[in-house]
Amino acid sequence: MNVHDWLLNMPLADIADECKVIEVSFNHGSRKDFYRNATLQHFEKGDLICVEGVSGFDLGEVSLTGEIVRLQMKKKEVDEANPEMKKILRRASDRDIDTWRHTKTREKDALIRSRAIAKQLKLEMKLSEVEMQADSRKATFFYIADGRVDFRELIKIYASEFKLKVEMRQIGARQESAKVGGIGSCGRELCCATWLSEFKSVNTTAARYQNLSINQTKLSGQCGRLKCCLNYELDTYLDALQHFPDNCDTIQVAKGNASLIKKDIFKNLMWYVLPDTNKQYPLTIERVRKIKSLNAQGVIPEELESVEITSSKLKEAEPEFVELVGQISLRSLEKADKKRKQKQQQKPQPKQRPQQPPQQRGPQQNPNRQQGNQPRGPNRPPQQPRRDK
Repeated sequence: MNVHDWLLNMPLADIADECKVIEVSFNHGSRKDFYRNATLQHFEKGDLICVEGVSGFDLGEVSLTGEIVRLQMKKKEVDEANPEMKKILRRASDRDIDTWRHTKTREKDALIRSRAIAKQLKLEMKLSEVEMQADSRKATFFYIADGRVDFRELIKIYASEFKLKVEMRQIGARQESAKVGGIGSCGRELCCATWLSEFKSVNTTAARYQNLSINQTKLSGQCGRLKCCLNYELDTYLDALQHFPDNCDTIQVAKGNASLIKKDIFKNLMWYVLPDTNKQYPLTIERVRKIKSLNAQGVIPEELESVEITSSKLKEAEPEFVELVGQISLRSLEKADKKRKQKQQQKPQPKQRPQQPPQQRGPQQNPNRQQGNQPRGPNRPPQQPRRDK
């Protein structure tokens, strides 16, 4: 809900006629309100200020100042000269900011506890958000309910549980999605969370005028209701449909009564189907009017005279079949394997030496004794003759 101040650098003709009202946002822009600047201090966008609250003060962020605030007040039908408009107290100090941050940490626990209490009382309502005042003297509980809810007992329990003043405020499913935020199916941030402030009713007739299939899952947004963007192009479609003839759901030809199945608004064509066949015949608007005028005179034409539709899109070349193993086939792999085996078989094998029988030694012969040497151990190398340098 950010608004660009395009009148920020515009000079004023009369300084005394400057707007003394400032727009302040709370809870990251989910709620905005107008406050009178009675202190005549200069505030800029993004400043944290203390404003009047319920038997205390509240802390918010300056979102708009100057002449553009008057345009916003005119849009929301707020009287600038209203004497009951709340005032700005002061610029927020470090102590006020610490108190406000400590209060914001309680909102999550309060929401979980409040949902548990509402479930124990078996109330058909859904609590979506809890907003506490900066001084912890008041809390606003936003809830969704299909019908009327008797929460008199619920307010007493909340007041005794959280030790503050309780205010219950009912909102719709679209307002809840605006507070929560998210990404739509178009890939952009939700319109209700960024710029859309007025929610108009959306019917399935808007989808029928635009020749959309009535698919609830595709036409519904994150709030569970029909998408607000169905109304964006509705006027354009209605203007285009004015050129199409009325009361042309069925036309008579020699083969039978042709029934209208759809309208192509962009190509100015009307598609008909004959009985006992599933073939669709596209007709121009002039041809449909001519057949309708002939039927009114009692004349039945022989054929529909459908139009041949040629696609303007270039036909994409279908990719050729490519094996999963790439350009190498399995047969080439088998051939390479056979060649490798044949080469191994053609290699000459090394000749084996004939094994000589072991020499027979006498019983008194020592194998470790050599001529002129002493007996040595199994791991001791033979001594080399010493050479004098």
